[in-house]
Amino acid sequence: MNDMRFVTLRKAMVDSQIRPNKVIDDHVIEAFSIVPRELFVNRQMQEMAYIDEDIHLSGGRFIIEAMVMARMVQALKLAPSDNVMCIGAGNGYGAAILSYLAASVIAVETRIQMVEKAQQIVAGLDIGNVAVVKSRLQDGYPSEAPYQGIIIEGGVEYVPQALFDQLSDGGHLVCVLRPRGLDVGEAMIWHKRSDYVTAKALFTAQVPVLDEFKLKPKFAF
Repeated sequence: MNDMRFVTLRKAMVDSQIRPNKVIDDHVIEAFSIVPRELFVNRQMQEMAYIDEDIHLSGGRFIIEAMVMARMVQALKLAPSDNVMCIGAGNGYGAAILSYLAASVIAVETRIQMVEKAQQIVAGLDIGNVAVVKSRLQDGYPSEAPYQGIIIEGGVEYVPQALFDQLSDGGHLVCVLRPRGLDVGEAMIWHKRSDYVTAKALFTAQVPVLDEFKLKPKFAF
């Protein structure tokens, strides 16, 4: 498939999946219009890169459906001077999107193969404000905190306090909260103000839960 075909598919994704679904931020729309989504999947999957579903990668990672990702990114209301962290970065697609909206992006991934793959793709696209780092997802990356925005690229059953601790005063964290046993989750945004965190529901979303954010089962005796 040639590059112009991908350009056409990218435009169709933006026009049919993102714009009609309450995404009105021109900068967010531009980022999704620019980043070549096909480069973040295996070659044999490139023709599927722009479908309106989550794209499963290896190791329990995935690229979130474009509409869901765009609405979550828009909710962060990022400024060009912001420091942002994305967690569960996979091959780096979300980090590449955020690179057009913020001053710096820390992309956190546990799997070394994916860290190296994401680093390779980001370097190939000449994106200079993204650092892909290896760390436990639940820990974030406190050495570069505070962050004005944090996004978890997947569903979660809970949000660790360690991530809220890395938010700046006035910062936001967004992800899909999907309690155990529910087929559909809720995209939520948390706002931190003077060490207090408040939550607000945004929209429903069916996003797979990341293994690192599953609650351990409780045993009754």
